[in-house]
Amino acid sequence: MLDIESSALIDLLRNEYASKGAEFTDHLKEIAEECENSGKTAFEVIINFGLLTKQEILEALAANLGSYIWNPKAQDLSREIIRTLDVDTARTYGVIPLQEDEAGVHMAMRRPLDFQLQESLRFIIGKNIFPVICDPDQFESELDRYYPEKEDTVDDIVAELGDLAVEDEDDVPDEDKANEMPIVKFVDVIIHQAIKDKASDIHFEPFEKNFRIRYRVDGALYEMPEPPRSLATPVISRIKIISGLNISERRRPQDGRIQLKYNGRPVDLRVSCLPTSHGESVVLRVLDRSVVNLQLDSLGIGTDVLEKLREIIHLPNGILLVTGPTGSGKTTTLYSALSEINKVEDKILTAEDPVEYDIEGLVQCPINDAVGMTFQKALRAFLRQDPDRILVGEIRDFETAQIAIEASLTGHFVFSTLHTNDAASTVTRLMDMGVEPFLIASSLAGVLGQRLIRRVCPQCKTFYTPTDEDLDRLNLERAQVEGKQFCYGRGCELCSNTGYKGRKALTELMVINDVLRDMIADSTPANILGAKASEFGMRTLREDGLMAIFNAETTVDEVVRYT
Repeated sequence: MLDIESSALIDLLRNEYASKGAEFTDHLKEIAEECENSGKTAFEVIINFGLLTKQEILEALAANLGSYIWNPKAQDLSREIIRTLDVDTARTYGVIPLQEDEAGVHMAMRRPLDFQLQESLRFIIGKNIFPVICDPDQFESELDRYYPEKEDTVDDIVAELGDLAVEDEDDVPDEDKANEMPIVKFVDVIIHQAIKDKASDIHFEPFEKNFRIRYRVDGALYEMPEPPRSLATPVISRIKIISGLNISERRRPQDGRIQLKYNGRPVDLRVSCLPTSHGESVVLRVLDRSVVNLQLDSLGIGTDVLEKLREIIHLPNGILLVTGPTGSGKTTTLYSALSEINKVEDKILTAEDPVEYDIEGLVQCPINDAVGMTFQKALRAFLRQDPDRILVGEIRDFETAQIAIEASLTGHFVFSTLHTNDAASTVTRLMDMGVEPFLIASSLAGVLGQRLIRRVCPQCKTFYTPTDEDLDRLNLERAQVEGKQFCYGRGCELCSNTGYKGRKALTELMVINDVLRDMIADSTPANILGAKASEFGMRTLREDGLMAIFNAETTVDEVVRYT
């Protein structure tokens, strides 16, 4: 169902631009449907559709209300007018008072078409309200500027929750328990703190006697202050409510999605619920586009490897496979590669499970096994869509591999991922699926093996001479590190005393040349294939890790752990 503001905006534009005809009206119907399905506002969807520009929408709003557009850069607000409202009222109603005259108090509003809201405000302050239009992005930053929100920490909220108990924990919770203010506030703070700390995942884990909450930051899990065990059920129910899941279903896994805004920017949360012996374990995957830089140059890949990778992704046909375990950055690397080759003259289709980031210019299709939308069916449909380049989220079985190879042999370039330990064993994995060696040899253009390691915090980086133990762990001789210093992070406020800040990719790129093709066609074992690739200049994951240590980017512990 459309929210009041979106419905009013669509009606306003339908009347304002009636002269544009039936086609414009049909577009507005599509926009209303998209708002209902996606949860986005009409303002966002209209701009995404390219139906009107942001300025045209703002001008239509101002004309309809007999108002004007506020330019925050042209006006600093006085303390007196700001004191018209307290912080809680301003943030709850989404308004900023600008000035007062005979018309009433001029207020920039997040929802200028919500007349019920204006009536409530008029009752609160005892004065007429004159709505003023403002760019939504500018409005959020100005609201934070004039009415900064006091951010409660996780410790503060856990302390407040100490006395809150839930009776009959084993009963199925109703919405009232999950919607109690302390629970709502606790979940909001946990999510906002995770986004602020750039966590990739939030884990809610109920055990017999305790309720553990952990964040994954830069690939490592960190434990948060522990709330009372009795709050596990209402907290998890709250998460299920805001992600649109069934709170009474506690025996089956469920998947959902939360869309929210943090500091004015959209953030997506993918929710996974898993029944356990002590309640439901919930994991939230945080997809914050502002944290992920989808540029190949930002991944930390060596310049020599990057140069070869760029040559591969610009080929007219073939297959590039990115391999590694879950959480090794395979999807980010593929997105970055697609972003680089995303040109108007190329049609790019993707099949993903799920679609993690919306990228303009790509036709992205979510995989849904429940309705029969599998990778195989998506791929077969893609070949009838006249694509130039195709991304298959993952090759899981023989049929998907077979269709991907067919696509590459008929003039398309295919990107995909596979779970293998290194680049060379990818060929063996495809053969195990049942793919003929000669088909692999003729279609494969390159394999990028990848791991993500943590970078040493630049603020507390400390250098030292490597010990004999360090050398033993890396299988190095003292002569090989002569004149080189290793480093580690002592721990500081910037890195939350972990010694690490950010991550970089370790890679090994096996470029398939004629010699390797012949070896693949002859079903050569992975270790011999890898050795031959090294002769042709492939730097292994361990060798790339050693370079990262010598360049003072990471530690011995990280390289040994991941290679």
